[in-house]
Amino acid sequence: MTRSPADAVQRRAIEPVICYPTETLPQPDLALYRAARDGATPVSRTLVPPREARAFRARAGQFFRISCPEGPQVGDLNLFNAENPDERFYSGKTRALHGTHLRVGARMWSGFPSLRPMATMIADTLDWYGTDPHGGRVHDVIGTRCDPYTHWVLSGGGMYHHCCHSNLTRALIDEGFVPDRAEALVHDVLNVFMCTGFTADTGQYFMKASPARQGDHVEFFAEIDVMGVLSACPGGDCGSEHSSDAAACHPLLVEVFAPADGALKGWIPPEPNGYDRSHGRAG
Repeated sequence: MTRSPADAVQRRAIEPVICYPTETLPQPDLALYRAARDGATPVSRTLVPPREARAFRARAGQFFRISCPEGPQVGDLNLFNAENPDERFYSGKTRALHGTHLRVGARMWSGFPSLRPMATMIADTLDWYGTDPHGGRVHDVIGTRCDPYTHWVLSGGGMYHHCCHSNLTRALIDEGFVPDRAEALVHDVLNVFMCTGFTADTGQYFMKASPARQGDHVEFFAEIDVMGVLSACPGGDCGSEHSSDAAACHPLLVEVFAPADGALKGWIPPEPNGYDRSHGRAG
């Protein structure tokens, strides 16, 4: 190891700077959303079987709730513009703006060039969990999704087809996408109900058993027309392992609700990002 320089203590003591201060971001009107949600009526229910994925749709101004109807279960969520699947959830920028784990008021942002809110978290029955003694929090935008390629590498050639990546791919195929296009559309996820963090010594990504229990839910307001694809992770509550059939798994439930007419008076869906895309080119 390189010998520490004489000013090592001073270098480490430099105060951090937040990369993207969010005070100037357009803020969601949570009071309006919650008032509209109070009078909303159900329009669809989608049950996601264990170790499988299913697609659902919500119109702009509707609400979707993801819940654990039977027991603790982690879900991997992909989100798309329902009219243009090339506009999809951008976990990296969402993480940069809102932190490693999403909380009420945080938004799921789409990728470039649109870069706009797709959905806003408005309710979470796990908001009490906070940060545990290991540094774990819930609903992360850190993990990419369990996938058969990493499993093949780590297992020495094992074939497992119910990783979330494969589950999401099959669900998109079921929605009419050809297999190669479906797999290319799958992207880094919001890990709903998953409890994760980084170890203090090595900085490795860790998971631990989800604190979710039967009936726990997280709820979102759809800022634009969205198609969601949700996988019930083969890791179950992710307290032991994933990418296998060893863990106990449960289904997930997605319910979509429509507000009453006029309940969102004054609300306007966000437009695509206004950057001119010139990238400094003349003319």
